[in-house]
Amino acid sequence: MKHKFLCGVRSPVWVLTVLRRKCCSTIEKIWNSCCSVLVLNILQRSFVDTDPLESFITSISITLMPSDPNKNSFDPRFLRPSATFPDHVLAEIHRAADQGVYEIRGFGAKRSIPTFDDLVFLGASMSRYPLEGYREKCSTDVVIGNRFAENPLHLEIPITIAGMSFGALGANAKESIGRAASEMGTSTTTGDGGMTDEERNSSKTLIYQVLPSRYGLNPVDVRRADALEVVVGQGAKPGGGGMLLGQKITDRVAAMRNLPTGIDQRSACRHPDWTGPDDLEIKLHELREITDYKIPILIKIGATRVEFDVALAVKAGADAIVLDGMQGGTAATQDVFIEHVGIPTLPAVRIAVDALLEMDMHRKVQLIVSGGIRSGADAAKALALGADAVSIGSAAMVALGCNRPIYIEDYHKIGTAPGFCHHCHTGRCPVGITTQLPELEARLKTKQGARWLRNYLATMVLELQTLARACGKSHVLNLEPEDLVALTVEAAAMARVPLAGTSWIPGQ
Repeated sequence: MKHKFLCGVRSPVWVLTVLRRKCCSTIEKIWNSCCSVLVLNILQRSFVDTDPLESFITSISITLMPSDPNKNSFDPRFLRPSATFPDHVLAEIHRAADQGVYEIRGFGAKRSIPTFDDLVFLGASMSRYPLEGYREKCSTDVVIGNRFAENPLHLEIPITIAGMSFGALGANAKESIGRAASEMGTSTTTGDGGMTDEERNSSKTLIYQVLPSRYGLNPVDVRRADALEVVVGQGAKPGGGGMLLGQKITDRVAAMRNLPTGIDQRSACRHPDWTGPDDLEIKLHELREITDYKIPILIKIGATRVEFDVALAVKAGADAIVLDGMQGGTAATQDVFIEHVGIPTLPAVRIAVDALLEMDMHRKVQLIVSGGIRSGADAAKALALGADAVSIGSAAMVALGCNRPIYIEDYHKIGTAPGFCHHCHTGRCPVGITTQLPELEARLKTKQGARWLRNYLATMVLELQTLARACGKSHVLNLEPEDLVALTVEAAAMARVPLAGTSWIPGQ
């Protein structure tokens, strides 16, 4: 590696001068790519070999192009991670290669997607008149299911608790949720696997889910419910059924589901009683006959082809629709479902509202939105886009203590840490929520859990009212899309509100 104009050179200082002033284009590119620290290192290097030029060029080669792994040439500055194969993808490929089966986990999607955080409110100023927070009322009540039902749900707040089954959750968690919901004047939902006495006795308003599995479904409990929810899909796994692994199927859970103890359970992905909206309409009539047409019947759908699914649910006779976006949580399903099926809650809300408006059924068939609702701000934005209420599941579990930094060693035993845990499927929940083990379940005290969840719901309501008042609304359901702008082009297109600082709505 010698250049003719450097032949015979013996002074490194002279070499540097040539490199800087008279070098050829190739050497000049190398020089320009060197940082000042590298130049100082070269200047300070002592050339004691018989050929100083060879030593100099070798030093540049070692510093810039570490190619021999057997030599001491490792330089972390040249490590470049792959965008296609980041650490978590490499780890999953290695795990799949070791185990030969897909990953099953709980919680919800962890990928970054557009959320309600990408929207902001336009508070009142000169052109709008805000409400005084301590003297002017901002109402939060909502009625759900008054299309056909004789006794619709009258809720004091537009925040409900989503369906989470006994089996996925322990009895203490279900009771805590029922207590908190009752204190706040809202509803909670059974989930797959049937109704427990703890949940029914602690819940003033309880929605009973009718799922494809039929686990725990019986006419007695149907008549004990305040509303029914026919589950067609779930945001975390639309098109798939639920899972409950054998370590969580205790004698009690097995008896309620008519299953053997300790055996993995996988729910059906579609209802055996109907194959389309015409059949579903017949099924809804059957359920109404069982309940004497008194209680509302909701239909829950995962967010996929939202426009068509909402229209078909209305045609089938739904009193209300629960729309679950892809951020929705689950106790156990395939990771590939959680991360790669469904659409985010943000666009799903607007599509559903537009479908109801087209049918002249907006506010007549109520829309309850779930999937990634975490705060009063999220709830306010969903209502502003046209929802009648929101529902929380994962956030409710977090309020009960999920991922709380306590019992650290028990997190480590299942291979995780607080803030990262999605191990609901293992049945070894360190904080006692998603477990059937008595020693772990005892860690969640029902009164303490209810207090935590009640406080969290109360905070959400205060945040919701604060934002509504700031926009000049005397009722939270008076929030509207005109009160919102988007911070990103993607959010503006999905929510169909203007990009902040402009009047532009992408696609319109």
